[in-house]
Amino acid sequence: MSQPHLHLSPSAIYPFDARGVAKRFRHAAIFGALDSLQPGETMRFVNDHDPLPLLDQLVARYGEGVSIEYRQRDPGAIVIDFVVQ
Repeated sequence: MSQPHLHLSPSAIYPFDARGVAKRFRHAAIFGALDSLQPGETMRFVNDHDPLPLLDQLVARYGEGVSIEYRQRDPGAIVIDFVVQ
């Protein structure tokens, strides 16, 4: 018997490691993950490069509905929190 999906809490952080997603599916997967979050929840995005085109798309799509906060910004190691407002 399957159990319903339960959000952990309004301040939950959900990891999303883009390095394991095929490049052709990444943006769609990221948008789908963000669309499933509730206000106050965070998706912690990990990638091997700075996703500047993606960030432009996020701003265009969500505006102030999603904040973008770099946690780590080193060559080969990018960690960004996307927080749903």
